[in-house]
Amino acid sequence: MEPATSLRERKKAATRLALHRAVVELAAAKGLDAVTVDAVADHANVSRRTFSNYFANKEEALLYGERTRYERLLAALRARPENETPWQALTRSVGILVEALAELDPVWIAQLRVVRRHPSLAAHQMALQCTVEQELVGEILERMQRHQASSDPVADAIRARVLAGTFLAATRAAITVWINQQESLSLADVVDAALRTAAERLR
Repeated sequence: MEPATSLRERKKAATRLALHRAVVELAAAKGLDAVTVDAVADHANVSRRTFSNYFANKEEALLYGERTRYERLLAALRARPENETPWQALTRSVGILVEALAELDPVWIAQLRVVRRHPSLAAHQMALQCTVEQELVGEILERMQRHQASSDPVADAIRARVLAGTFLAATRAAITVWINQQESLSLADVVDAALRTAAERLR
């Protein structure tokens, strides 16, 4: 028998996903401005109180899928061997992101369309991406310190931010190209090409 805590966590994850899917489906059909938290809760067959236990607002619920993908990326990065350089660890961790997006998920595609149609979501998305970038910078700095002793913390901080920003920008560019050309291109190939281009610029 599985531990009770494991069952509770699975139920929580299922509820979060149901709320995320509900807000994406409603926003895609009606426009985000017309969607209320009550409507999202009803669509997911939960109470308004349950929604508030999981998300602060409908924007946070909408971007939940993106946040979980970034969390998986960060977990994969932390699990990479210590002898890998920061860039090696980043590029070898991106497979987990490709894995999450390799199959076209109608909910994910709908989420992207909603975000593009609603500039008001840009601030929420930017806040999420800034948080992810900051966590990447921390991981990169730790790897840099393990690989080489440096007496210039300012230079290290700059390089860590450049690496994190370049990695995220290249990945986002690859996903955008893939969405526009998904009939003929492999996401893994597009991400690999984008990261190789970025690596050339870094050199």
